[in-house]
Amino acid sequence: MQKFNPEQAMCETRREFGEHGGVAPSISRSSTFTVMEPGTMPEIFEGLRGPYKDGCYLYSRHFNPTTNILARYLAAMEGSELAACTASGMSAISSALLQLCHCGDHIIASNTIYGGTYALLKDVFPQMGISTTFVDPSDTSGFKAAVKPETKVIYTETFANPTLKIADIPELSKISKKNKIKLVVDNTFTPVIVSPLKLGADVVVYSLTKFVNGASDIIAGAVCSGTDFIYQLMNLHTGRLMLLGPTMDPRAAFDIIQRLPHLPMRMREHSTRTLAAAELLFKMGIKTVYPGLPAHPQHKLAESMINQGYGYGGIMTVDCKTKDRAENFMSVLQNQEQFGLIAVSLGYFDTLISCSGSSTSSEISPDKQSEMGLSPGLVRFSIGYTGSLEKRLEQIERAVQKCLL
Repeated sequence: MQKFNPEQAMCETRREFGEHGGVAPSISRSSTFTVMEPGTMPEIFEGLRGPYKDGCYLYSRHFNPTTNILARYLAAMEGSELAACTASGMSAISSALLQLCHCGDHIIASNTIYGGTYALLKDVFPQMGISTTFVDPSDTSGFKAAVKPETKVIYTETFANPTLKIADIPELSKISKKNKIKLVVDNTFTPVIVSPLKLGADVVVYSLTKFVNGASDIIAGAVCSGTDFIYQLMNLHTGRLMLLGPTMDPRAAFDIIQRLPHLPMRMREHSTRTLAAAELLFKMGIKTVYPGLPAHPQHKLAESMINQGYGYGGIMTVDCKTKDRAENFMSVLQNQEQFGLIAVSLGYFDTLISCSGSSTSSEISPDKQSEMGLSPGLVRFSIGYTGSLEKRLEQIERAVQKCLL
């Protein structure tokens, strides 16, 4: 079977031009939209009319022409029927899960996920009567064993944050379909590299803030899925995106639209440089985790799931063993070597480094961090593409010699 090509799909989707023939689409900042006949408005509220049916718009919390262009481009990239844009990655995750789950329902989730998502599932959802069982994402049998009659969702990240364990999406899809539950995958780390819907996922969520946008200047998210589920999310009476209100600003949508065409090129360069850095560190005897290294225990699985030509992503980790050693290493990298920035988030054009256990995974208790394989000295690198690769590798090597050898 021929692999899905997200770059080709993005290229072939219908191009949107500006109102007066501009090569860039127009920004529609209207909060509300007029109708030509009074009878049209009740039909929009009843779901008989809408932007995807006959071009009718109602209110920008529902649908907006500019955010719809971005949604259509994202759907092409992901190979989904439709997509919906949101104000953040967390709003995409929470709204999608709340649309699928109700009081009394159960979720099976990877135990190695972004700390905010972990807190949502562990601390907030139980207040709504929704329970979660956390399992090792690299152990597919754990998901199978955790299925209950009330299970509605399997939730995982493609490459886990921050341990980079890999979820076997085709196998998880078989489990979900056999038990008539939905597989929701966060693909924030690997846009265009992995296409979860083509591997059997039902819903894909993104923090567009990261690699998709690529400039660390916009907070945004997205949900990609089939037409029915996106319409459920935007339903005027029960849609979680419609009624909870995490609306993307059309100006933010416009900026992301302008950056989306060069996402494949950016991901190639992120991957190329991250592999080079990981190979250097591995040769120096430093405990380094990167799916592109043959030494990664799930390298073959990663190889089987990726779309060829984009590499294995821009995220790698280095285990410095202790928090103090990690902080010293990061300080030397940033303040002496001028390599990278000590900051959370990822996907920026410059390298971002953080000690995950005390930052983006700090919502997870130390014992649970240990259980998921997260060392207190784990440094997560989101490798950028500024400067020459040769110079960057020299900076890393000097910092390692000063701090870790």
